[in-house]
Amino acid sequence: MVDVVVIGAGAAGMMCASVAGQRGLSVVLIDHAEKLGEKIRISGGGRCNFTNREVGTANFLSENPRFAYSALSRYTPQDFLALLAKYRIGWHEKHRGQLFCDASSEDIIEVLRQECAAGRVQWRMPCQVDGIEGAAGGGFTLGTSQGPLSARQVVIATGGLPVAQIGATDFGLRIAKQFGMPLVDTRPALVPLTFPAEVWAPFLALAGVSLEVDIRTGEGKAQAQFREDLLFTHRGLSGPAVLQISSHWNPGQALRIDFCPGQDLRASLRQGKQGGRQHLSTLLASMLPKRLADFFLDASPALQGKPLGEHRVADVPDRMLDALAASVQAWRITPSGTAGYKKAEVMRGGVSTRALNQQSLESKTVPGLYFIGEVVDMTGWLGGYNFQWAWSSGVACGRALRAAE
Repeated sequence: MVDVVVIGAGAAGMMCASVAGQRGLSVVLIDHAEKLGEKIRISGGGRCNFTNREVGTANFLSENPRFAYSALSRYTPQDFLALLAKYRIGWHEKHRGQLFCDASSEDIIEVLRQECAAGRVQWRMPCQVDGIEGAAGGGFTLGTSQGPLSARQVVIATGGLPVAQIGATDFGLRIAKQFGMPLVDTRPALVPLTFPAEVWAPFLALAGVSLEVDIRTGEGKAQAQFREDLLFTHRGLSGPAVLQISSHWNPGQALRIDFCPGQDLRASLRQGKQGGRQHLSTLLASMLPKRLADFFLDASPALQGKPLGEHRVADVPDRMLDALAASVQAWRITPSGTAGYKKAEVMRGGVSTRALNQQSLESKTVPGLYFIGEVVDMTGWLGGYNFQWAWSSGVACGRALRAAE
């Protein structure tokens, strides 16, 4: 009988195990994968965007985003930076508060490994958990590929459904369902958006074009908007702007994209008339990537039998310049779907926060059973927020776990 079994040796699981172990609890950490922390390893292009300077509940999607406040306020980005300083791990800030390792995401994995060692955490890896059952006298019994285990408490830190090729499964959702806990419908989030081949055919020539945009979807209070970089691909739209909006997008909704954010393109085009002999294609290409400028010009009505871009700006009627500006700054397109869990960075939905204690992440109906990290219905924006939820929820749970009396 051990105090705690943590299932899932990812960001949340290792953080929880290390905190509980350093408090003196006996902890066994189980993972079915052969490589430790594979999702950490591949994140941020191998540099791991491990947190964001500014993290709050407004950066999360959930039935109840405020649920995250307790954990996030008690273990902050500054607390994680203090942990990295302890191990002399260098880091740097990119735009919008995103923090990355200077060297490699392996540094984060090694910090967590060392913290677990400091807590005398026992590892079982690779090890498959075949089932969990409540024990008659309290606690739980686990069947594993390395033999049975008995634990007073079990922490589910198995993550979400992305990415199957590195070992993601629905184990945590199945355990929650087994114990009668409510689930919020799951779907891919932070994921590219796709279109049918016949719909996307006119845009194939734009593959590889990238630029900063304003992107939005939804209406009224449900509207979401981001200013980030967008990338055209052979199947659809990607890049940070699209990954961000994908978490808010619902099937059938249109995207509204401004390719010249913060500018009054209508005024700029009209002002270009003062340039005398400048062609419209030259002027628009000074404001947009040339391939994208040519796309919008080719899609515009011809003037006097010639493509619009071949005319001097001074010769183009204001109404046509205005229509061109509107098409660039209010482009609408409706995706048919997403690239799925194979390309998604996180899962939206999961174990309902209504079923969990806000302070400890313990099930309200199954004493001793905890859910942390991505398996919970708490999905962060792109930019380090999901890792911060992993650290914060792991620490909150690790501090709440109880030692044997």
